[in-house]
Amino acid sequence: MIPAIYLQSLLGGALIGLSAALLLILNGRIAGVSGIAAGVFGRVNGEAATRFAFLAGLVAGPAAYRLAFGAWPPIHVSGSIPLLIGAGLLVGFGTRLGSGCTSGHGVCGLARLSRRSMVAVATFLVVAVLTVTIQKHGIGL
Repeated sequence: MIPAIYLQSLLGGALIGLSAALLLILNGRIAGVSGIAAGVFGRVNGEAATRFAFLAGLVAGPAAYRLAFGAWPPIHVSGSIPLLIGAGLLVGFGTRLGSGCTSGHGVCGLARLSRRSMVAVATFLVVAVLTVTIQKHGIGL
């Protein structure tokens, strides 16, 4: 029997993979959330409704979690509002600079064996490890 904490992660990962596969098979589009979000507010081949539906599904995720598991998913945010805003802006800048986000490169790009996505994901991981190391050990601060 799989413990509930692993079942939730397994189910979430399976749903992410299923949604990415269906979007590619049915629409011929890569499920990169940053690109989908940018397209909701711009004119991208009349796909705004599809993009909005995809994002609505992401927002509805916690409600589906509550229905499935009887409680809201645990969320803990410890950063200040200015820090969160700054981090969000840096992430947005990085997704534009890297031509995609972790969902586009990590989930879809790696599955398609994209060299560009392999480099992007390796870069994400190296920067994440360095960031955590600096935060935990105060290196360079």
